[in-house]
Amino acid sequence: MRSMAAGDLFIYAPVPVYRDAGTLYIERQAVNGLRLWSQHFSRVTVLMPEKNHDVPKGWIPVDIALADLPAVRLETVPSAFTPLQFLRAWRRERRRIGALVAEASYLSFAIGGLFGDWGAVCALEALRQRKRFAIWTDRVESDVLRKSRDWGDWKQRLKSRLYSRPMAWLERALISRAALGLFHGRETFDSYAGFSPNPQLVHDIHISGRDHIRTSALQKKLSGLGARPLRIVYAGRAEGMKGPGDWISVLERLAVLNIPFEAEWLGEGSCLAMMRNRVRRAGLEDQVRLPGFLEDHAEVRARLQRADVFLFCHKTAESPRCLIEALTGATPIVGYEGGYARDLIAGHGGGILVPQGDTERLAQTLSMLQGAPDTLATLMQSAHLEAAPFTDEKVFAHRCDLIRRYLAPSASRRGPGGPGGRILRVVAER
Repeated sequence: MRSMAAGDLFIYAPVPVYRDAGTLYIERQAVNGLRLWSQHFSRVTVLMPEKNHDVPKGWIPVDIALADLPAVRLETVPSAFTPLQFLRAWRRERRRIGALVAEASYLSFAIGGLFGDWGAVCALEALRQRKRFAIWTDRVESDVLRKSRDWGDWKQRLKSRLYSRPMAWLERALISRAALGLFHGRETFDSYAGFSPNPQLVHDIHISGRDHIRTSALQKKLSGLGARPLRIVYAGRAEGMKGPGDWISVLERLAVLNIPFEAEWLGEGSCLAMMRNRVRRAGLEDQVRLPGFLEDHAEVRARLQRADVFLFCHKTAESPRCLIEALTGATPIVGYEGGYARDLIAGHGGGILVPQGDTERLAQTLSMLQGAPDTLATLMQSAHLEAAPFTDEKVFAHRCDLIRRYLAPSASRRGPGGPGGRILRVVAER
């Protein structure tokens, strides 16, 4: 159903598509996003990076995915993350990108990166054409890269040292010249709002209202508290920025404290082998499960809803959807302090936050909750209340309304002779 459809929308989405044997594959959640965009615009053109690589689990053929979305057109650009690859691809692709920018009524680009950041290229082209656009981002990419030196290898540390400052400059330069800033989550909003002439706090979620925990399931969950081990869960990539080492440290401490618990981390990543080794060394194989990636989103939701606590140890300024997904399962979020998490539970107190890096306090918090079922039950009910505003239909309608309101084609435009034009020339010269 298309409500108040308005004009053509051109977006850049950094989620890659994969080509295998001539067939393109796309992520299921990306398809859901395109479906929701198409409900609010007469036509949606999405530009996505293309990889020639093994197709990940959970991706589906584009022809099948878009069969029921006739108003959606997919265009791709090469996934090029080295300077030479990107500059070569940029020279080939910039004219086509310019044509896509020119033909659209509304423009919104996700940015994040330096070389290989096609969203930035789209924004620069919009500036050259004197067209208004939105910048969307869900994390402070320069901060993520800067902090990666704490857990990356020597190549990652070198990249962090060379790229983090230019990346921060590019982020701020584009955001300051975008007519609209769409910042997912309070952490990202607080980091960028000061640079944007029109900052807006938005969210991004792919869970419908019918996927929130049902009342009967919540009551069953509440009734078992105190009679079983504490159920702990996390869902996300097993990468350094997610704090998997800290997560394991908390569980190791719970074992020392003789707290009955069972835990699972749902997701793959470069740190998964390290996590499994630590679990084995600590003798926790019977309590901690690390199954890797789960393709079935319904199964992931079921495990989030089954859990008593969502334990997270994020180390960077980002706004991960997994925290909202946990709340939709009436699972309180317990983890490191941050603007995003704090904002999510500001209404009803659906979680507990501790200073970043304080694994001891996290362990003590979980120990307290395991021994206080009434307190845990109250947290679960609060988490359930926190999740009420978060459905895919609501959050996408909010973003679409902002784009239509502030990026109307008749609105005034900035010309390339101003700061935007200078950015374009500097980047081109480099």
